[in-house]
Amino acid sequence: MTRYADIPKPIRSGIVIVDPERGTPQRIIVLQFNPDTLERSVAPQAAGGSGDSGGGGSGSGDRNEALRLKGPAQETWKFTAEIDATDQLDVAAPDGIHPQLAVLEMLVQPTTAQLRAASRLAQNGTIEISPIETPLTLFTWGSKRVMPVRLTELSINESAFDVNLNPIRASLSIGLKVLTVSDLPAGHRGAELYLAHLAQKERLAARVAVGQLGALGLSGGVGGGIGMGR
Repeated sequence: MTRYADIPKPIRSGIVIVDPERGTPQRIIVLQFNPDTLERSVAPQAAGGSGDSGGGGSGSGDRNEALRLKGPAQETWKFTAEIDATDQLDVAAPDGIHPQLAVLEMLVQPTTAQLRAASRLAQNGTIEISPIETPLTLFTWGSKRVMPVRLTELSINESAFDVNLNPIRASLSIGLKVLTVSDLPAGHRGAELYLAHLAQKERLAARVAVGQLGALGLSGGVGGGIGMGR
């Protein structure tokens, strides 16, 4: 007889904040509920640039670039996450889900210490102040999808509150951009993690059974070329 203890718990998706120097996790954000759907967009970085738009041949150089790529494809993710304090017994009543929302919002906010440091540099007459660097952020969706990302969209719809107006239920629209070796400096830990993510895709693609030309109504031509079937 199957016992509840024998049923494996579902793996949760989440976000991991990593120290880019040491590679150690600084904070782990486990999504309370896995999103029901994921919207993914993968756009190739074609070498032709604006000449790829077609329409009236812009020179023989573009023809040589038709099958070339400048770098990894640009990949974005969008999904909706839910947070519900009534389903979390460990949520402190005085705060509602403020802490969970604050953790996500701080992914796109510099800290007060960083802002004060930048202000002191400006007051001391520093001509050029480098943009504030945030920790390395990873998005995980099971063991086969672990990738460095940047949060590009965070839309919060708070739908229930307690008597102190603390939010206790919210729906979050989250957008992520996968960071590739084109986005990160050489040797950066995030660049190595992206290469590991890409290598995982290659291994998965290699597992697909090889198809046959006959199934497409085609035949092998002379010298291994492809010909039209009858």
